[in-house]
Amino acid sequence: QVQLVESGGGLVQAGGSLRLSCAASGRTFSSYAMGWFRQAPGKEREFVAVIRWSSGTTYYADSVKGRFTISRDNAKNTVYLQMNSLKPEDTAIYYCAADEDYSGSYYYLRVQYDYWGQGTQVTVSS
Repeated sequence: QVQLVESGGGLVQAGGSLRLSCAASGRTFSSYAMGWFRQAPGKEREFVAVIRWSSGTTYYADSVKGRFTISRDNAKNTVYLQMNSLKPEDTAIYYCAADEDYSGSYYYLRVQYDYWGQGTQVTVSS
């Protein structure tokens, strides 16, 4: 059974930084893609970033490009989301997700992902 556990959320002032972690267990993830999504109050859950575990190929939502960086540590089975230059509109619950059959397409769709973490709250004050 795949388990994803996020950590690293918190309260930060606008312009600040946070690093989220997603510890993955239960499988060999070399063929997976790992994504980050976020959901603000009253809004749909939206794609943030994805990384292909084997190649390290990454994609980002336009809203975070240049500010956020997704990375992975193979030895620790952990995926990170480094968030810099945070804005109040980045406030949301951030979720880690795993796609076990990654094709390189439609990585921005929630339905592509098979496993989800419980989420971690990020709050950016103005």
